[in-house]
Amino acid sequence: MKITTKINLLTTVWMLCILMIINFVVFFLFMKTTVNMEEKVLLQKAEDIIKGFDTNQSSSNIEPKLKDYLTDHTFIRIIQPKNKVVHEVTNDQLLSKKIKGKYTTTKQSQTRLISAENGEEEVLIVRLPIKHGNNESLEIGERLSGLETRKEILRGILGFCTILATVLSLLGGRWLANMVMRPISNMINTMEEIEKSGVPKKIVIQNKTRDELYTMASTFNRMIDRLQENLAKQAQFVSDASHELKTPLTIIKSYANLLRRQGLENQDIAEEAIHAIHTEATRIQKMTDTFLDLANLENENVLEINKINLVSLCESILKQLKEVYKREITLHFEENPITIYADELKIKQVIIILLDNAIKYSQENIEVFLDKKEKHAMIQIKDYGIGIPVDEIDNIFERFYRVDKARSRETGGSGLGLHIAKRIIKLHKGHLKINSKEGSGTKVELFLPIYNEQIQD
Repeated sequence: MKITTKINLLTTVWMLCILMIINFVVFFLFMKTTVNMEEKVLLQKAEDIIKGFDTNQSSSNIEPKLKDYLTDHTFIRIIQPKNKVVHEVTNDQLLSKKIKGKYTTTKQSQTRLISAENGEEEVLIVRLPIKHGNNESLEIGERLSGLETRKEILRGILGFCTILATVLSLLGGRWLANMVMRPISNMINTMEEIEKSGVPKKIVIQNKTRDELYTMASTFNRMIDRLQENLAKQAQFVSDASHELKTPLTIIKSYANLLRRQGLENQDIAEEAIHAIHTEATRIQKMTDTFLDLANLENENVLEINKINLVSLCESILKQLKEVYKREITLHFEENPITIYADELKIKQVIIILLDNAIKYSQENIEVFLDKKEKHAMIQIKDYGIGIPVDEIDNIFERFYRVDKARSRETGGSGLGLHIAKRIIKLHKGHLKINSKEGSGTKVELFLPIYNEQIQD
């Protein structure tokens, strides 16, 4: 069953239940009010009769006076103990036969159903004691003929209103269901088109109602935006990676063809070719490892958080790099230890990436500063090399971006290091800041939270 049909039926059933309850309450209150009004009128008549009643009058005088109070379909009785009727006047013999007299010493009223000529009919009966020294009571009975007519009219009105409300509920429920389901239907159609074509597509939002359905459609469109963005990044990554691999592969192929043509007869050419092939193959290997690191970072959400002393970590990294590159790198700190909670291997990777860039693009001393703020630890790496043009700083974190393509080619850079570093810092809820001036060097500031509950959890 369709959701629209379910909504339509449920709203109609609910409306019918409400109407049935309302109809019952209206009918009950109508009957109660009407009977109470008739009861007050009949009791007033009984009191008027009692006020003018004289116990010394003969029977021939009492009954004519009682007849003066008769209305249509009524009886009036004077009853003594043991339900003995001493006086009775009526203009409705059937009513008089159906209702037996009853003596009472208190004021009473009741309604009864009797079988009349046209079916069942309701009768109102009131009883009052006559307090003139004799043990007698007055009883008046009256058919509520008008009440039955009014009941039928009310039933007809309520029935008609119920049928009309049901029809309107069905129509309104269908309209409401269509209105509610329209964005969902659009989403379903869009998803089916995406499934068939394989091309992401947004939902067209016609009315900005700012309700849950609008929020759902907007969320879907934002998801499509991110999907398109990721697909574009993926295509760009494949294109850039292919471009990066194309050059070393071309060099390897060229030197391999040279060796195949000339063989190993020319020792100098052979050595040059072997060296070039080895160099480019090594560069491809490093580039592949970088690609794998980048792919892992894009899919990784969990970090191996441990307690780290930044001073000890930086001392270890600097010692290794000094031995490999034979460069002077100075570490400055005023407090030891400087402790943070982070993934040690990934933080080490970031520091090595930043120091490797400083070593590649500077010839003078490199300085590393460690400091601790209230909520963050700061690592500052400062070199005095060629620097970065101001208009290039915003682009250096993009994949495969290199400020100086020729120089980066010589040093073996892939343009992925800073992108990976920024991604790692983002996973740690930190941030990376670069200040540089062309020809004067570069200062990189790395801020890491000392303790991040979201990461720790």
